[in-house]
Amino acid sequence: MSESELYSRAEKRVDEKMSFYHHLYSFIAVNIILIIINVLFSRGEWWFYWVTLFWGIGLVSHFLKTFVFFEKFDEKYRDQMIEKEMEKMRK
Repeated sequence: MSESELYSRAEKRVDEKMSFYHHLYSFIAVNIILIIINVLFSRGEWWFYWVTLFWGIGLVSHFLKTFVFFEKFDEKYRDQMIEKEMEKMRK
């Protein structure tokens, strides 16, 4: 792998991680604001947790894609899968 390819992949990984952290910070800030609004204006009805729940599902999937399954979404992995398929087709 050339130095420029290595740099490009590292840059992509850093961008993905930064994107996740921005998503996380937005999640925390917005949900704190929603909790405050819910407590101040509609104490009897708790609705903020629905936003937190569904947005949290999205956040967890973003986390998994970024930190757990990142190789599955990598271009190198894609190229390997294409090579395997080509091998199968040659047989």
